[in-house]
Amino acid sequence: MNIDNIGVENEVDSSELGLLEFLVGNEYFGINIAKVSEIIIHCDVTHVPSAPKAVEGVFMHRDKLVTVIDLHEVLEIEKPERERTLLVVCDFDQVSIAFDVTNVNGIQRLKWEQVEKPPSVSGNTENSLATGVAKINDKIIMILDFEKIVCDMNAGKEFEIGEVHEIETPDKFDYSRKVLVIEDSVFLNRVVCDALKKVGFTNVSQFYNGKEAWTYITGLKGGNNLARTLGGIICDIEMPQMDGHTLVRLIKGDKELAKTPVVMFSSLIHDNMRQKGETAGADAQFSRAQLSECIKTLADLMSNNE
Repeated sequence: MNIDNIGVENEVDSSELGLLEFLVGNEYFGINIAKVSEIIIHCDVTHVPSAPKAVEGVFMHRDKLVTVIDLHEVLEIEKPERERTLLVVCDFDQVSIAFDVTNVNGIQRLKWEQVEKPPSVSGNTENSLATGVAKINDKIIMILDFEKIVCDMNAGKEFEIGEVHEIETPDKFDYSRKVLVIEDSVFLNRVVCDALKKVGFTNVSQFYNGKEAWTYITGLKGGNNLARTLGGIICDIEMPQMDGHTLVRLIKGDKELAKTPVVMFSSLIHDNMRQKGETAGADAQFSRAQLSECIKTLADLMSNNE
């Protein structure tokens, strides 16, 4: 089943979220359609010895090895008694993962500001599997942290967040300059912050959506030396309330903020998305496997902006 046949094309404006709505049991969930390559009927898979229980196995599809993760098992929801479920096939940094779901309802278009962060009562911690909540036609749709799910399953060694090794920074680099990490996944936010601190950065602030970050950034304007107050930014693309591309456009469109280095770090970095990032004004863009390169580039940009 091609995603074009279930409601709307895969291409949406960068200010919009194309949300694939699907069912696991009787509960509604969603994923950014930009991550979805195809939806197929569940097929036979080959069991992987010693794999986590939620990893059903692997199969070959279009000359690619695809790992299947059962979302019923991950979310602890009883699997319905039916002949075949569906597989939502996704690409994360060129690694193919298929998620076993009960059914697919279609694609919803909504503005990023319609997506809210999960309430704190839901356990908004590093163990949370939800990055956002959308209310559509009286339905509550939970947007899952699929990158965390994949990492938890060790379902693709190539997908693992890039190992941060010692990097060369410019001479007399000031590690005390503030860096903002803007990432809706609590898990990935922590990974990036820990990597920055491992390299030597001592002034790192965390934000979980673009709107909160923008409010904070605008509050820094008017200072004596903004380049010293705000050294640089690492930003995700898909986030509740305000997406990364919108945030970058706001920063680069502001005379006082325009020189602030902004590096995008996302699993959605591919040719089409890279072009959107360049149009928005991002100084550099990196995939999840390029964390060291991301930090090195940010340090170089910050050094040039002193």
